[in-house]
Amino acid sequence: MSTLKIRQDDCELDFLALGALVHRLDPGILPFRNARSLDIHVSGGEYNVAANLASCFGMRTGIASAMVDNGIGELVQARVREMGVRPFYKHFQHDGVRGPNIATVYSDRGQGVRAPVVFYNRANEAGALLRPGHFDWNEIFAAGVRWFHSGGIFAALSDTTSELIIEAMQAAKASGAINSFDLNYRAKLWDTLGGLERGQQMISRIVSHVDALFGNEEDLQKGLGIKGLDVERKGALDPEAFFQMIEQAVARFPNIKLVATTLREVHSTNRHDWAAVLWLEGQRLVCPPCQLDVLDRIGGGDGFAAGLIYGLLSGRPADEALKLGWAHGALLTTFPGDVTMARLPEVEAFAKGGSARVQR
Repeated sequence: MSTLKIRQDDCELDFLALGALVHRLDPGILPFRNARSLDIHVSGGEYNVAANLASCFGMRTGIASAMVDNGIGELVQARVREMGVRPFYKHFQHDGVRGPNIATVYSDRGQGVRAPVVFYNRANEAGALLRPGHFDWNEIFAAGVRWFHSGGIFAALSDTTSELIIEAMQAAKASGAINSFDLNYRAKLWDTLGGLERGQQMISRIVSHVDALFGNEEDLQKGLGIKGLDVERKGALDPEAFFQMIEQAVARFPNIKLVATTLREVHSTNRHDWAAVLWLEGQRLVCPPCQLDVLDRIGGGDGFAAGLIYGLLSGRPADEALKLGWAHGALLTTFPGDVTMARLPEVEAFAKGGSARVQR
């Protein structure tokens, strides 16, 4: 019998995320040095899951985040509303010159043999100023939350954000919510806080409160110090490498009931092989690979997490939940931007083996 107990009573929110909101500037396939115009996408590793669950899957979701009271903040708030996500903001007043700021992510899409390029401006970021005490978790969780989620990008923004995640997870657990965490290890961010050793120390503290964990082989190795197999030797789509690492992770953190990730082999910027695996309390499940023609790879992992979480929250069997995550993540790579434009029937059709034939 599963001990991943998901609340079935009436809750105000199915899902609540904690993380920083950012805006991503996207010149399409052009390098930034040659760009003449940019698309603006609102994003965030934690927020994306909430937005996908609300927009595609019709779930009641929320985001706890920092908000800046200027024009960029107003743009971000409008996009959050459009996706149907309920906000819980800690507001910061911009001084007109230096911030605090909504962080900027610069990301072109690459093309063919030319890889995408991503860089950041997270100087004086409002999200990094968040700390314990900024949110009334008792009030938020009193209305009922079924699933709480955060991630390693937010954890790495400052010395206070990891502490805020732990504070929130303690309140979530006390209220009966499931806690999940996406390792999303970013060495450049952790280097500003003390490097690999500091990152593993803080992530380990967070993971001790977690029921469900998302992360690939590299995340497990760098984020938790788990010894891995040679992925180049074994092959990027070999699930055995991942499952052996999970056994090590669960031995260290017996509170973990679920670990999941996508498996991706990149042949070119626009041609990927895509698979997914789920470990659920000892049960090993695999979605076999399909070949993707990728428009924009950013957000595919968050799309996978959203589909899997929807399947579990809606009471689907574990194998069906995994297929929904695999299918939604795949579809998300066919849209520009970081969040979904898919609809549930499209996800379900692809999960069942649907094709790309013209729909008439």
